[in-house]
Amino acid sequence: MNDRFEQLLAQAERVLTRLEAVLPQPLSPPDWGASIAWRYRKRGTGVGRLEPVRHVAEMRLADLREIDAQKEKIERNTRQFVEGRPANNVLLTGARGTGKSSLIRACLHTFAPQGLRLVEVDKADLTDLPDIVEAVSGRPEKFIVYCDDLSFEDGEPGYKAMKSILDGSVAAATPNVLVYATSNRRHLLPEHMKDNLGYTTSDDGEIHPGEVVEEKISLSERFGLWVSFYPFSQDEYLAIAAQWLAAFGATPEQIAAARPEALVWALERGSRSGRVAYQFARDHTGRRDA
Repeated sequence: MNDRFEQLLAQAERVLTRLEAVLPQPLSPPDWGASIAWRYRKRGTGVGRLEPVRHVAEMRLADLREIDAQKEKIERNTRQFVEGRPANNVLLTGARGTGKSSLIRACLHTFAPQGLRLVEVDKADLTDLPDIVEAVSGRPEKFIVYCDDLSFEDGEPGYKAMKSILDGSVAAATPNVLVYATSNRRHLLPEHMKDNLGYTTSDDGEIHPGEVVEEKISLSERFGLWVSFYPFSQDEYLAIAAQWLAAFGATPEQIAAARPEALVWALERGSRSGRVAYQFARDHTGRRDA
């Protein structure tokens, strides 16, 4: 009888061990001293973890040109945050390659000595945002949860998780966490002509947007600060290219001589973005130093 009981007990323990392997696990805290930035990753087991970014790409606010108005807003909001004053979640939208992500990295390096930290989360993992926020909520540092190139298709689960974290959950906002997101879409969801069929007008001409349209703008409205970025003019593009060439050691004469090549480079790429200017400067410097 005792042998039978022991066999049943051992079998139950094996079943419990298997169940524990598939059940959601609390997010284990990382070594917070290992870095100033972390990535949230899931492996084959489906269990998420915060992995330190060993080599954080360096960027200074002074390196970012021709976006002074946007830079002032983001820097001011981030400063308020690290100093414990009220600050907003931020949505950075607009043209590609204009410095949205670089500006966030520059703020991280600027304010890291004051305790600012960053956690990068992929769109596919946004459903785990509550666990991430819970893991950092008791820390003395200030955390930016960073979502790059954020956009959603209709019905994606991460959309509602993001809405809940920003504003709408029964839980109070965590004072040491803000969300900074970049996107090429101002409202983060695709907009279709059929959505406009939900608009109605009353007898006095008042417009009433349909429920579909209301749903599509409800997430972006939860970001307290919107910062828009615009395509660069030719002069702005050349100024950015000159700044990067100077950073790579080019002389004023070499920078002036490189202007025609910079314009051809942008023409071939079909864009005069800051990213294209940086890529030209790297290529030009590499050829110059050969």
